[in-house]
Amino acid sequence: MAVHAHPDDESSKGAATTARYAAEGVEVLVVTCTGGERGDVLNPSFQPPEGHEFDSIEGRREVRRLEMAGAAEALGVRQAWLGFVDSGLPEGDPLPPLPDGCFALVPLEEAAAPLVELVRDFRPHVITTYDPSGGYPHPDHIKCHEVGVEAYHAAGDASRYVVEGGAEPWEPRKLYYNHGFSMERMRAVHEAMQGAGLESPFGDWIESRAAREIPEREVTTRIQSAEFFAARDAALVSHASQIDPQGFFFAVPRDVEVDVWPTEEYELADSRVPTALPEDDLFAGLREGGR
Repeated sequence: MAVHAHPDDESSKGAATTARYAAEGVEVLVVTCTGGERGDVLNPSFQPPEGHEFDSIEGRREVRRLEMAGAAEALGVRQAWLGFVDSGLPEGDPLPPLPDGCFALVPLEEAAAPLVELVRDFRPHVITTYDPSGGYPHPDHIKCHEVGVEAYHAAGDASRYVVEGGAEPWEPRKLYYNHGFSMERMRAVHEAMQGAGLESPFGDWIESRAAREIPEREVTTRIQSAEFFAARDAALVSHASQIDPQGFFFAVPRDVEVDVWPTEEYELADSRVPTALPEDDLFAGLREGGR
């Protein structure tokens, strides 16, 4: 189970991993916490699908649901919505208040309840989500971390989140944090691009992150996934309102990426089964006779 904040996050964070496991026969469920209703148009060539508008909360929600369906098909995964409303990314100094009723303002137990029920129904052995920073300080990403961790710890406890007629408690075995944009990866790709005489998309980003002295979190698990970069790219393109096919995510030639960084990275946050680090499989410790 991969828990994400908005539609498109599942395609930019761990998408090749989910595509790989789905192709291997693993049941994969992407959970999307919000409808992405307040996401800006980030693709200059985007046009709403015929019969749809993109100027209202409701219109954006419907379009982004269509995009998400295409991405899930490209990755070969199932997908479920938690049904919360995008909080938007506040900007300014001081920051403006978040919109009433948005995901980030929902009390934790209320926000986690539908995810706990999904965990009990789907019965995943492994859950992935974001680290405590959210990967970057979007309020929905931070909330996504909080509900993901809460569900991981609470779903197996029969005394918590009691729902009459609900699924039986289920205890996931491992919890991971995504590490899609580590400084180590960006530096390696940046140097490879420069070495090939190509313009790197990471120069300014590396400098800005370094200037803020953002600490690197530990990478414990590297998943070989280059064979599924094409599926990831197809999922990204499905999110036409958000992803510019001529933009950032496609600025590194795929042969360079495959040569320099053919893996996707994770941090093992918790494990209820013995496992040796580093790992090359999210199911390490589970495949040999584990339930």
